[in-house]
Amino acid sequence: MENCRYCNRTTDIVKIVTDLEVSTLYITRDQAYRGRCILALKEHKTEFFQLDADETAAFGRDMAKASKAIYDAFKPDKINYAAFGDTYPHLHFHLVPKYKGGKSWGGPFELASDPNGSLPEEELAGLIKTIREKL
Repeated sequence: MENCRYCNRTTDIVKIVTDLEVSTLYITRDQAYRGRCILALKEHKTEFFQLDADETAAFGRDMAKASKAIYDAFKPDKINYAAFGDTYPHLHFHLVPKYKGGKSWGGPFELASDPNGSLPEEELAGLIKTIREKL
């Protein structure tokens, strides 16, 4: 899809961490939730049911691998998983580490950008390096 941010691998709100088996792991520039990432299917599909059995299994392996790396890197109390796609119709999941006593603990995470969550490029690069080391 020519206008799809994930097919085009655009990086205005995310940076690529790495490619996995059938997906790409991105880190969000907004790090109000330390370690927040997005896992997007490499192929353009908009619904989970569009994956065949092999793709479903591979995407599940990618999800497990990515979330374990995030957990090992940032030690959250819980990782929230969410799939939306209304404005970016491409199969992707938000992987959002949550911390007891931290932002949105006990409720859904805030999808809207947090102006205080933006990190300098060098700090974001450090987070990417940490996640890659845990993969």
